[in-house]
Amino acid sequence: MKLESIRHYIAWRAAQELKTGIVNLGIGIPTLVADYLTPGKVTLHSENGILGVGAAPAEGFVDRDLINAGKQPITQLPHTSFFDSSLSFAMMRGGHLDATVIGALQVAENGDIASWAIPGKDVLGVGGVMDLVAGAKKVIVTTTHLNAKGEPKILPGCTYPLTAKGRVDTVITEYAVFKIRSGQLYLEEIVAGISLDELKQITPASYEVSANLQRVNAFDLVK
Repeated sequence: MKLESIRHYIAWRAAQELKTGIVNLGIGIPTLVADYLTPGKVTLHSENGILGVGAAPAEGFVDRDLINAGKQPITQLPHTSFFDSSLSFAMMRGGHLDATVIGALQVAENGDIASWAIPGKDVLGVGGVMDLVAGAKKVIVTTTHLNAKGEPKILPGCTYPLTAKGRVDTVITEYAVFKIRSGQLYLEEIVAGISLDELKQITPASYEVSANLQRVNAFDLVK
């Protein structure tokens, strides 16, 4: 599967976790989730001060003043509201978001997440993600299973600086879906074409295989 198809599959799968409520989408793969949400069911929040984020504009209809937190052009809906950053972050910190979908550099088997710094590299900083993972009622991580060096991202413990401890509920990759309950990682779904042994070889974290493990065909589902 090509990288762009992988990104869209992961985003599509994350959208299946979202039925209703107020949701914040992080940058990268999470922004693609909006393409797969059922219209009118989920209200999207953006930390730069927007509630009711609309779809990306058609070519030739970009308003440079309408952007999300990732500086991507958006549109507004009839119920869209705008507010300052202090109110936006109060929503995030105050537990008013039903879910956030974010990327990650590493996720630990107990739900710890590292998403903002790689030792020895110049990275911008943690930004609003620490507020999102601390305040959202559900944290969904969308990420490729391995990093650019082929190293696993789902680990016994994070080795990079943490964004938050024990806050991740769900991890979705191109190979599998994991849930974390009471500090224990469970394999809930695996895509066709990879065996349990092969998945274990690229997933050093300890996890239980769910009694209701689902096998899915990613290529069929994303179409």
